[in-house]
Amino acid sequence: MQISSLFDSGNIDVIEASTPENIVLEIKKDNQSDFFQWFHFKLNNNIRTEHILTIRNAGKSAFVDGWDDYQAVASYDRENWFRVPTDFDGQNLTITFTPDHDTVYFAYFTPYSYERHQDLIHQAQLDIDCQLQVLGQSIDGRDISLLKIGEEGANKKIIWLTARQHPGETMAEWFMEGFIDRLLDEDDGAARALLNKAVFYLVPNMNPDGSVRGHLRTNAVGANLNREWATPTMERSPEVYLVREKMLETGVDMFLDIHGDEALPYNFVAGCEGVPSYDERHQSLENSFKDILLAITPEFQDEFGYDKDEPGKANLTLGATWVGEQFKCLSYTIEMPFKDNALLPDHSVGWSDNRSSLFGRDVLTAIYNIVDDLR
Repeated sequence: MQISSLFDSGNIDVIEASTPENIVLEIKKDNQSDFFQWFHFKLNNNIRTEHILTIRNAGKSAFVDGWDDYQAVASYDRENWFRVPTDFDGQNLTITFTPDHDTVYFAYFTPYSYERHQDLIHQAQLDIDCQLQVLGQSIDGRDISLLKIGEEGANKKIIWLTARQHPGETMAEWFMEGFIDRLLDEDDGAARALLNKAVFYLVPNMNPDGSVRGHLRTNAVGANLNREWATPTMERSPEVYLVREKMLETGVDMFLDIHGDEALPYNFVAGCEGVPSYDERHQSLENSFKDILLAITPEFQDEFGYDKDEPGKANLTLGATWVGEQFKCLSYTIEMPFKDNALLPDHSVGWSDNRSSLFGRDVLTAIYNIVDDLR
């Protein structure tokens, strides 16, 4: 029996693996950080018997509530992922599984590999409407890649989307894949109409170092990028610094920052209610966007989510609030679940890569319906 995580986004420590019924594991912390929750590893064993895998430090992870009603994902081919029986007793996360093949992968959520990221951005640049730009490099020397889709023009809106500030939130890049695929579909009327009215700046992966390292929440030196927007530096958070500088160059009429939430089993948004300049126009844009999404897809809801900030009390170190205040624009954090959408459950796959991608396509429709009101 062999257990390994020595691959892109891998994360696990093997404490004991004496028998299939006694496999004890621990999740490794993000480098220079106490955050941990993302796991991704491979089990190889030709014995077709029940395996009991216990992650013994789950009760000390970053978001313990994330384990309640949670089911891990597994795959034989790294393409098709399914949920497997998983229990949490307050300290140990236990996966019980009888493999049908010699090798099986387990993960916190469907991984989105760095190689797939490279395929996404380089295939996109082949489209006549798309330009791949490199803003600079991360701390580990990886490109901070930006897709510019559409052309500037008089009265055209500037729309930004970013994803995976928190690298373990892989559903965010699945969302971006669906969004990009639809935006570049020349047979899609909404996409064509949008590109007549707006130019898009898309960062599918804000945190490539954390993604490859198998981090949950931070970059190579332990910086939580979604707490760096007020004062980013090239030494600690070049990913945010470079994207922010580009935003200041282009301007922003709308911003969506795509994330995943460990605990809440819903899709929802978090807005700018607490920023100093929040006014009736800003509120109207936020409400309109939510109403449009509610009308478009049953995957979205607005009953469950984060508590709204009190007036003037927003945390301006977050991407969505900093952008909303800096540019006085519609600026939302979009959150998706690691578990399932409790309002529309799928017990086989839960919330998944495919559902995240489809949700990204739905959000394009919402942008189409609000683009004329952005400025």
